[in-house]
Amino acid sequence: MADAPFRKILIANRGEIAIRVMRSAKELGCATVAVYSDADRDALHVRYADEAYHLGAAPPSQSYLNADKLLGVAQRAGADAIHPGYGFFAENAAFARRVIAAEITWIGPHPDAIDAMGDKIRARQAMVAAGVPVVPGGTDSIADAAAARVAADKYGLPLALKASGGGGGKGLKVARTVEELESAFSTAQREASAYFGNPTIYVERYLENPKHVELQILADKHGNVLHVGERDCSLQRRHQKLWEEAPALIPASVRAGMRAAGVQAAKAIGYDSVGTIECLVSGDAFYFLEMNTRIQVEHTVSEEISGIDLVREQILVAAGRPLAFTQAEVEARFRGHAIEVRVNAEDPAQNFRPAPGIVERYIEPGGFGVRVDSAAYPGCEITPDYDSMIAKLIVRGRNREETLARLGRAIDEFVITGVPTTLPLLRALVDFGPVRDASYGTATLEPFAATLAAAGSNGAIPALRPVTDDDTVRVEVNGRLFSVRFVDLPFPRGTARAGGAKAVPKKGGPARTSAAAAGNDVISPMHGVVVEIPVAPGATVAEGDVVAVIEAMKMMNEIRAHRSGSVATIHVAPGATVEARTPLITLA
Repeated sequence: MADAPFRKILIANRGEIAIRVMRSAKELGCATVAVYSDADRDALHVRYADEAYHLGAAPPSQSYLNADKLLGVAQRAGADAIHPGYGFFAENAAFARRVIAAEITWIGPHPDAIDAMGDKIRARQAMVAAGVPVVPGGTDSIADAAAARVAADKYGLPLALKASGGGGGKGLKVARTVEELESAFSTAQREASAYFGNPTIYVERYLENPKHVELQILADKHGNVLHVGERDCSLQRRHQKLWEEAPALIPASVRAGMRAAGVQAAKAIGYDSVGTIECLVSGDAFYFLEMNTRIQVEHTVSEEISGIDLVREQILVAAGRPLAFTQAEVEARFRGHAIEVRVNAEDPAQNFRPAPGIVERYIEPGGFGVRVDSAAYPGCEITPDYDSMIAKLIVRGRNREETLARLGRAIDEFVITGVPTTLPLLRALVDFGPVRDASYGTATLEPFAATLAAAGSNGAIPALRPVTDDDTVRVEVNGRLFSVRFVDLPFPRGTARAGGAKAVPKKGGPARTSAAAAGNDVISPMHGVVVEIPVAPGATVAEGDVVAVIEAMKMMNEIRAHRSGSVATIHVAPGATVEARTPLITLA
């Protein structure tokens, strides 16, 4: 295309977001460049791109977070623009400045805006100065647990201790009592250092079960700033989203105030790309939470109700094009309702334990109003090196009732075997009362999942039990075909079956259940990296005490003692990579 905004765009990311960006780029006439690690050599984003270049080993520090290699590939490929997707370098002002210094266009906001909003303390200060309401709390960092106690006296309990450089629920801990402040501070600081290389912590009042509502911002380099509606992202586990919908069902006064404040906040920092203003809504009040200076995972639902390709607009804005529509024109386009759910390789029955492995069967749903953004396929590996997301399922309808019905039907069609997923939980949520009437908040999902898991373990509800090919057989009776699911198999998996045939072991699949203990050993239930061993040889521990912290698939997992005792032996050190069922400590 003669009017293509760029000749060639390098997408500095992987998976579904890389493919998502490439699709819009190709429609604009831009050639696309993929990058990949050793783990992603066979990934779909690599196959989809016009060109693909190897970065390095699987760990992000050696591949997707290696700035020198990314810039080297961009220059080698002759890319004149870089799109960071989300995650990795998407909100890294230093990398954005390096891209610009290399005379390559950065498809994102200007680095000063990233700096202004990337640090949560600075962002709170900027919003206070702009007259945008913030959650009651401090606008400075706290140095230790003693300072947290002072803040608790001032702002009350429960208190949220949050990483200044964080996001996505990482580096966020809640203290409900004064006694919990010290543990919450140390844990939040530990996660902040591990994930963001910045141990700075601040505090704010923790609101009980508010709605987490965010406003989609779209701005150009000519001073035009508008919103593309709001999304309700309250259904979360570990402070990370699983279900998002647009529009949010909030009071009209809150909607109007949030839209005005969000546009005002973006203008205050000279914003010039797509971005998101995140807020907490409690009753008739809303409070600024943070701004994400990037395209977000859940941008899809805003696209579905507005008919606007946000990635396309982001690319055009980066090329200097003015927005092609006004605020009034955008709002006139709003139609219907849309919901996105995240299909992750996690076990909801095991506190959302990450579950890397090989996807065996993979069949996406279809039909009117159904969209799937994914980079999965039968035989692909969900590696522990990256996020656990397999796919995003997005549905739209004329109204919320129709959209919920369509979502339930689409989840029923979605087939993924080989790894446990969030699909059973998502299907149960469709019929859950607080979801049906949209009264849910940020504290709704985890108790519901725990209730389902407990009921399932008692044999009452199998909702969270993953169904695999080993669970079912097809039987034809009198010309009618039945799928029969075994509850108690007449033989264990992997033993001889009818006719003497042996079951074929599943390639790389994780165990369906895994204990956190084996005799006197506390073992790792997953593959991951040891972040901390907070006990020493000879220390006395009680049942339930945290004895190790393991990072797996971008999530911190606390490993707890299965019984009381004293620490006889520590088998691993921080920084070590462990496999599932590796002994961590031995209790005497």
